[in-house]
Amino acid sequence: MSKIKTTFFCQNCGTPYAKWQGQCNACKEWNTIAEEVIQKEEKKSWNPSQTDPKKTIKPLKIHEIDSTQELRMDTKDNELNRVLGGGIVPGSLILLGGEPGIGKSTLLLQISLKLPYKTLYVSGEESQKQIKMRAERINPLSDNCYILTETKTQNIFKQIQAVQPEIVIIDSIQTLHTDYIESSAGSISQIRETTAELIKFAKETNIPVILIGHITKDGTIAGPKILEHMVDTVLQFEGDRNHIYRILRSLKNRFGSTAELGIYEMLGSGLREVSNPSEILISHKEEQLSGTAIASTLEGMRPLMIEIQALVSTAVYGTPQRSTTGYNAKRLNMILAVLEKRAGFRLGAKDVFLNVTGGISVDDPAIDLAVVAAILSSNEDIPVDKDFCFAGEVGLSGEIRPVNRVDQRIQEAEKLGFSAIFVSKYNKISLKKTLIKVRLVSKIEDVVEELFG
Repeated sequence: MSKIKTTFFCQNCGTPYAKWQGQCNACKEWNTIAEEVIQKEEKKSWNPSQTDPKKTIKPLKIHEIDSTQELRMDTKDNELNRVLGGGIVPGSLILLGGEPGIGKSTLLLQISLKLPYKTLYVSGEESQKQIKMRAERINPLSDNCYILTETKTQNIFKQIQAVQPEIVIIDSIQTLHTDYIESSAGSISQIRETTAELIKFAKETNIPVILIGHITKDGTIAGPKILEHMVDTVLQFEGDRNHIYRILRSLKNRFGSTAELGIYEMLGSGLREVSNPSEILISHKEEQLSGTAIASTLEGMRPLMIEIQALVSTAVYGTPQRSTTGYNAKRLNMILAVLEKRAGFRLGAKDVFLNVTGGISVDDPAIDLAVVAAILSSNEDIPVDKDFCFAGEVGLSGEIRPVNRVDQRIQEAEKLGFSAIFVSKYNKISLKKTLIKVRLVSKIEDVVEELFG
């Protein structure tokens, strides 16, 4: 047996060091460097029964490679299918991250109970009884889901060989440990090693593996950044614990778009798919109130109508406040400067608060026009007609700039029953004879004139 080797790793960012020091040079965190054993014994394959020597893979010309499209596995969950790009690819590794208590385990347990494939759900965090109590609440009639509570990878692979599942779910990667590394579970070395073993297993057997990963206080997945590079797909499950809606985004996807978005509603019986997100993002109120405007935005391939709320009030203290929720604060300052300089509105001495309803964050520049309409509506105390919506970017000279895929935005607004949509006159609109009235504007003054006379 070879000599045991140790090295020092930063537990925050994973940077290796030859000796201990107080501060990490890479992430500047203090007291995060710990000693870990990096070599204990010679590594074996994930499959102990595998004794035959490995076949050597020969290089092939591009036209010789089999290009038949891999059939995707349908998860029976339309939102997850959309985010993944049409379903789970066999042999892929999916990493799901999110804050504690957001519903990661609930989502994957719900999916494993719905799947028409034999599924092994491995939990290192909960007992079998705990999982059964939750499963009975979600779907008590599932016959395909097997529950295993184990943290040692060698034992997990033994059970995989016995059960022969078609999908493996691990909750969570931070609880696993392998015999080949002598450090505690959740350390950098253990996460890297256990993930490497699971990747090897997934690629050799063509069985997809879904991992749950914890996140740090910064919002990034705990463990080394290399973990995100190793897997095929990284999904982020986000939302406010005080709101019932949850958003599933893909941060990385080798088999589909990273711009797609899935929306769920948290209920007592699990997570409900929200197929029409505009219903939750627009508040329904009886009377007309000033300071709200509807923006037409795009998340991936799906258009969404979101409500922008603004409140403009006289500054009580010396310095006016600028506060945003779900919108870029620097962009708000820029829009206020444009309104001050180009349109002549005196907003420099006023507090401005901006909120995107539904608890989602939007970075689409097309919502600028709705932000302008909401701010001016609150400032003048004149409500914007609830049947109006907006899609336009505001430039620094006060002009309304065109936005991409404007036809799709207009169709969505028409489908939801809006009477008029404000877009830039420089947009190339191919739609003819729309029921919705398309109002073409070129600068902020045109919008003010149309809305407030």
